[in-house]
Amino acid sequence: MLEYLASADRALFERINGAWQNGLFDRLMPFLSSDGNFKVLFVIVFVLLLVFGKTRERWAALLVILLLALSDQLSSHFLKAAFHRVRPCHVLEHVHLLAGCSGSWSMPSSHAANSAAAAVHFMFFYRRWRVPLAVTAFAVGYSRCYVGVHYPADVLVGFLVGAAAACAIQAIYRNVSPRWPRRHSARPAPPVQV
Repeated sequence: MLEYLASADRALFERINGAWQNGLFDRLMPFLSSDGNFKVLFVIVFVLLLVFGKTRERWAALLVILLLALSDQLSSHFLKAAFHRVRPCHVLEHVHLLAGCSGSWSMPSSHAANSAAAAVHFMFFYRRWRVPLAVTAFAVGYSRCYVGVHYPADVLVGFLVGAAAACAIQAIYRNVSPRWPRRHSARPAPPVQV
């Protein structure tokens, strides 16, 4: 079973990185794959939420910093070391490499984990932005396969890690925020007997 899954993962990678290559994506995917391109946008959004937002928006901005630290550390330092999977650009021939092939382990994709974490986090706060957030996270994950540095399974596991981290932070927030009703509210005092 594991051999079949590994074979299917490799076959899908070879399609994304080979058969499905095109001129437009050769320009777009390296841009999406570089986390540096999102940092300026992220800083602008963060400052706008802090300066012009109300309490809810400020919580969203502050919590995403904690969330991304959690997601990045979990994926980059703990899970990569546990899986020890070598990147496809180091072991497969004829990889269409459009980005630097890092020496770090392949699974999970930290880019996918962080993009999914941020997307799911902001989905909780801004439901009408769910589709653009989901599409952006998917595009970042897809780009990591397209540029030749991750297998699809690496991206999938990264998505799961990021989403789980976002749900955990959201659960903590809902338990400590006065804006969310408690599950176990205090029982009303018994009526006074005359």
